[in-house]
Amino acid sequence: MEYAKNILETIGNTPLVKINKLTAELPCLVLAKYETFNPGNSVKDRMAVKMIEDAEADGRLKPGGTIVEGTSGNTGMGLALAAIVKGYKMICVTSDKQSKEKVDILRAVGSEVYVCPTNVAPDDPQSYYSTARRLAAEIPGAWYVNQYDNPSNARAHYESTGPEIWKQTDGKITHFVVGVGTGGTISGVGKYLKEQNPNVKIWGVDTYGSVFKKYHETGIFDEKEIYPYVTEGIGEDILPLNVDFSIIDGFTKVTDKDAAVYTQRLSKEEGMFLGNSAGAAIKGVLQLKEHFTKDDVVVVLFHDHGSRYVGKMYNDDWMRKMGYIE
Repeated sequence: MEYAKNILETIGNTPLVKINKLTAELPCLVLAKYETFNPGNSVKDRMAVKMIEDAEADGRLKPGGTIVEGTSGNTGMGLALAAIVKGYKMICVTSDKQSKEKVDILRAVGSEVYVCPTNVAPDDPQSYYSTARRLAAEIPGAWYVNQYDNPSNARAHYESTGPEIWKQTDGKITHFVVGVGTGGTISGVGKYLKEQNPNVKIWGVDTYGSVFKKYHETGIFDEKEIYPYVTEGIGEDILPLNVDFSIIDGFTKVTDKDAAVYTQRLSKEEGMFLGNSAGAAIKGVLQLKEHFTKDDVVVVLFHDHGSRYVGKMYNDDWMRKMGYIE
């Protein structure tokens, strides 16, 4: 009989799916690494389990302990599933810009959720970074995951996502495109792919209001680049240790409007019901078209599922209110 011993054993080995209509203007083959097939419906399941297992191995997380993490939703979901299977308590700290669905889903899988203001500095006591750190320090037996600086994040993608993409493309991948938040996915996958073929180009998708693109190009952390933005799951107002800028060949920035509009277009034109960062990612691919030739194989990673954005990007009233559609 074929079965998984628990839900965590179903993580990984997600399919590659050809994108057809939205990329018709491009000369190359564009394939989506479709991460919503993971049990928590996102790429973050991979690194959530890896971070927990590494913390168990070196004693940072002890039996019956409490896991505390600041999350935009998806890492929290992956951690929550692992916490259920492994017998830990889960506390998620998120920001008030995240969709209501994400908060509801975290509570649905047994997490305690704290919602903090978005529009404060990262070192403000009210920020979700600071709140997560404080709770982990105050609660006996708690472990603060810190996905931004935790090396197990990038290692998970070096060990699983990267090798899967290489094998699935039969080593023919020429470009990898992905939205950048904590940096674990782009750095882990990028490192693996460049070890197999140094000519593979690694492209990051950034958003306006985030510091990544300018920092990569100039080495300057420009606080004037930082302002509130709507796009969820990508961009940062900090420089996570997991972002290995030496592996990244370049960034392209996508507007909030384009990210939202292309999230809807993926659903209505490709049948791909995906999250907000997928809209940003596919628009990023289109913006990079001058870099692609007819012989190229471009893989774009789609992070999460559309069910988390039903009240936002998939709600035409919300889209009109934001000025994204007529």
